[in-house]
Amino acid sequence: MEAITPSARRVLERLKRAGHEAYLVGGCVRDLLLGRRPGDWDITTSARPDEVLSLFAPQAAPTGLRHGTVTVFEGAMPFEVTTFRLDGAYADHRHPDAVVFSDSLVEDLKRRDFTVNAMTMDQTGEITDLFGGREDLARGVLRCVGCPEQRFEEDALRILRALRFSSVLGFSIAPETADAAFQKKDLLREVAVERVREELLKLLCGRSAVPVLLQYAEVLGVVLPEILPAVGCDQRNIHHCYDVWEHIARTVGFAPPSAVLRMTMLLHDLGKPETMTVDEDGTGHFKGHADVSCTLGKTILERLHFDKESTGRILTLVKWHDVPVEPTERAVRRLLHKLGEQGVRDLLQVKRADNLAQASAYRGRQKQIDTLEVLLQQVLEQDACFSLRQLSVNGRDLLEQGYRGREVGAALQFLLGAVIDGTLPNEKQALLQALSTKPVPNAPE
Repeated sequence: MEAITPSARRVLERLKRAGHEAYLVGGCVRDLLLGRRPGDWDITTSARPDEVLSLFAPQAAPTGLRHGTVTVFEGAMPFEVTTFRLDGAYADHRHPDAVVFSDSLVEDLKRRDFTVNAMTMDQTGEITDLFGGREDLARGVLRCVGCPEQRFEEDALRILRALRFSSVLGFSIAPETADAAFQKKDLLREVAVERVREELLKLLCGRSAVPVLLQYAEVLGVVLPEILPAVGCDQRNIHHCYDVWEHIARTVGFAPPSAVLRMTMLLHDLGKPETMTVDEDGTGHFKGHADVSCTLGKTILERLHFDKESTGRILTLVKWHDVPVEPTERAVRRLLHKLGEQGVRDLLQVKRADNLAQASAYRGRQKQIDTLEVLLQQVLEQDACFSLRQLSVNGRDLLEQGYRGREVGAALQFLLGAVIDGTLPNEKQALLQALSTKPVPNAPE
């Protein structure tokens, strides 16, 4: 078990010395028991918010007084200190209409989501476990505290949190909790899109994302209806041994656990059901599916309020995921010109994941991707020119040669294309000489 940090112990001890009950609670206790360093530290206490503020001033901030939460800073670490409480009704299926502060730890723990998140630890390391959380932790099971339907009715986000924890921790979801997730899935429409995005990305980057995606597609389909046509869609193609959704899910698992790459894999083939045609031999074809996937992906990313940079990177990778790339230095230079170094590295990861989720007889493309990665490294080590910034001439040079306005850009693009193709060296005199001997689009007479 990971040890409590000295700063966490100091916060607990100060509350105890002032006559209050105080415990670490929730995810930090779970992570400590799993031998993991917690990312967040939550404390539950009998002290009222004004007492916490007074006790820790000036290192305390009233960050959630309505719900009894004060953020205490001990050194550089923030601790969310929340008063024992009872929650009222959840009219919006997300937040309690009213909160009543309590003196009972038991009542406070009853309102929590999952048994593995409903344990406390005091400053000595002693555990309070009222609902079998430690046993569930040892068995790798996620189970709601009390009635799962009620827990999800109170806060629909808990449905996505269950899927996320299952993916990240590699835990199964207890049958009654899983059944309630399906039964109450439509409540997810009440959850803010920003929270959906946050949980979805954590789910996708989890070590067990694949089984969660496969088992709970119907639940995820409430917030991502675009995925549902892919579920059970037989590809009818010798290159594929899975239906469209299972192929998508498995590509997610084969991609590195970055938000951009795994979101790309989630979206990359969503256009297949809409574009599928079957020829006279019964073989399925998906002409133009990348463009349709981009359209569907753009709708999803905008709905979930993804930032502009991530949206651009993801949609570019979706667009290019099925474009063949010859294993030659010239092809790599051209790709670098279009996508940049990071874009090419990402695209090769996308192509690798896509191919690994195809029929085993057609996974030979892995060698081609290996070759492209070697060529990419060689091109980069050679400091090969693939962008205007690397070109040995610039706009000022062309102005001195008599080019004006759009002619400058056209001439620079002409020269860059020749350098990328290897027909001209990236040397200033050779490039300027080429302008005087070769026709350039929109160049002066």
